[in-house]
Amino acid sequence: MRRFVERQHTVDGFYFVADLHALTTKHDPAKHRELTTSTAALFLAAGLDPQRATVFVQSDVPAHVQLAYLLECTAHVGELSRMIQFKEKGGRPGTRASLFTYPCLMAADILLYGAQRVPVGGDQSQHVELTRDLAVRFNTLYGPTFVVPELEPTALTARVLDLQDPTRKMSKSDSDDAAGVVRLLDTPDVIRRKFRRAVTDSEGEVRYDPHAKPGVSNLLDILAALTGQGPVSLATTITGYGQLKDAVADAVIAELRPLQERHDELVADRPELARLLDIGRQRARETSTPVLDQAQQAMGITR
Repeated sequence: MRRFVERQHTVDGFYFVADLHALTTKHDPAKHRELTTSTAALFLAAGLDPQRATVFVQSDVPAHVQLAYLLECTAHVGELSRMIQFKEKGGRPGTRASLFTYPCLMAADILLYGAQRVPVGGDQSQHVELTRDLAVRFNTLYGPTFVVPELEPTALTARVLDLQDPTRKMSKSDSDDAAGVVRLLDTPDVIRRKFRRAVTDSEGEVRYDPHAKPGVSNLLDILAALTGQGPVSLATTITGYGQLKDAVADAVIAELRPLQERHDELVADRPELARLLDIGRQRARETSTPVLDQAQQAMGITR
């Protein structure tokens, strides 16, 4: 989100809360509603200006679901079955069909706005590649309709790793009390406790080596992202794991403090938050409707 804020003055960006994607797994409706509101507040609290950046809730723009179905009619079963989320979580009893098809919804999220570049972490690059494939296939089958987007990977912290298991990413889908996941609204005490319990190794040497020392290197990556310094050079300034963990915790707490304060202000004033999101909803609908209309006409759907 920090990178989005930095670029909002030069890039026409669309930023939405993916509340529909969250329905692919079991959820509590009341909690889902509150998390949607809170996440939207975080986008704005991070510094996204509704007058410059289009901030909205995904389900407020029906074109996302409508185009997703058209893309489902363009996608192949084989390519959807190769998507990492379905390979890891699909096939279990009770798996929702939406877990299989949601990459088409993600593609619709991108194609509706004529995105030329999609900034994502490394774990999402597969979805952008599928989006590109679907856009090219649709354009070939039905005529020029979609802009084929380019993947714009994050240079650093493309994959923040779990503090308790640094062989896998820090996942927002983990349980609320997951010890290896630091959440944007965690209190300072909770953040400090999680970093102090972060897994390192038995060597005791602070050295940046993602392969041999994934836990230490993950902490250095996080600190580097927040300080603007390189993880290798940071390692030379820190003498022990305790010092490293405290330094990372201090940096994270300092970074999140103003974000949390502004978030709380927005959540406490629901009418104002709704007003700000309505600005984005209207702009998103105005932008996406012509694209959906063109896709429908291309496929032979007429009004």
